[in-house]
Amino acid sequence: MKLLNLFGLTAEQISKLNKLGNVQVLDSTDLNSENISDIDVIYGWGKPAMEVLSKSPKLKLVQSNSAGVDYMPLSQLAKKKVTLTNVSGIHAEPISEMVLAYVLSFARGVVTSQAARRDKQWVGDKIRMNNYTLPNRTAVIFGTGHIGKAIAEKLQAFGTKTIGVSRHGRPVDHFDEVVTDTEGTKRAAKADFVINIMPLTSETKHFFNQTFFDQMVNQPVFINVGRGPSVDTQALINALNTSKLAGAGLDVFESEPLEADSPLWGMDNVILTPHISGGFKEYGEESFDILYKNLASLIQTGDAAINKVDLSAGY
Repeated sequence: MKLLNLFGLTAEQISKLNKLGNVQVLDSTDLNSENISDIDVIYGWGKPAMEVLSKSPKLKLVQSNSAGVDYMPLSQLAKKKVTLTNVSGIHAEPISEMVLAYVLSFARGVVTSQAARRDKQWVGDKIRMNNYTLPNRTAVIFGTGHIGKAIAEKLQAFGTKTIGVSRHGRPVDHFDEVVTDTEGTKRAAKADFVINIMPLTSETKHFFNQTFFDQMVNQPVFINVGRGPSVDTQALINALNTSKLAGAGLDVFESEPLEADSPLWGMDNVILTPHISGGFKEYGEESFDILYKNLASLIQTGDAAINKVDLSAGY
């Protein structure tokens, strides 16, 4: 079995894979006209993967090193009956911690204090009584998967009411209630925090648009750790400029890197982070654990064991 490594495997990890059986690990520099048609598995993604997809009739599995797969040729994978798996689940802790950091930064006046710091303004008397605590606040979380549950669990620990939004609207642990998309938009209008962690699909592109933001009546803080294109950037900027939103914590953007001339850079009520919420030191190890389980299963049963992506749904 030949595995094309496009994400980065350590010597120790390669040794562990070799012990599964006759697994040969190739890097992109090892590809040539003779072996490219013999690739069985791709780990990660990139330009060489597209070439393998078109030239290898043996390709059975693509193990993504990300949770979102909207950047991948899902229809081509489906046509060639290639199984796609992702690393869904490993981002729950780091992203939920990032969301909590955003929430607390707004609630406890950190954002306002940092904005005043540039002009060396001592704003304690001005903002002290505007700070707030999290009990009895409401967070509407669009997405109730691994990450959504982790966010809800942390916010519940602070006494915040958590409302999940999903297509199915079924109950999920750590949410006080779960509603469908239509009802979720209504609930978001009166929330204190609106948090997006939805995957990017044709249905979620620009889900957060001018119509959505125009309905906001409680000036919530908007947090996006999902996908940049699910938000209409200009509509978000308009909502911030017209006080439909109290502020925003943004880790992902419609265009990345964020354009140098974007008004978001200069907004004092916006936290910008450069798509880092899902990152952590042990990422490579946890991603490899999923690859290992799926490769072992593929060798033993002919199919991947965990984290299969529904190619028609996109997640």
